[in-house]
Amino acid sequence: MKFNTRITIAGVKGSKGKLESGQEYDSTKIYVQTDLDDSKGMGKGFATVEYNYGTSEEFHKLKHLPFPLVAEAELEIVTNGKTQKTVITSLQPVELAKPTKAA
Repeated sequence: MKFNTRITIAGVKGSKGKLESGQEYDSTKIYVQTDLDDSKGMGKGFATVEYNYGTSEEFHKLKHLPFPLVAEAELEIVTNGKTQKTVITSLQPVELAKPTKAA
């Protein structure tokens, strides 16, 4: 199931290299601002959730932007039949987010 949404990206981290075993790695992680669960009255505000987003090339496309930033994102919910996960399939930065003021 695919859907589009606007997200606030708090940070981005690229990683590329080779392990001692010889296995290569190349990835980008983005950190998305997500509402805390307040359904029981015991959560307020935001946390960040880490998502994989392609190779380190994606990091280089975003690293010059000031953070946090707002982006249009295409997400897809996928499953292996037992568990499901949300995957970010595309991002398009749209505007810079305003810094959050501490209360």
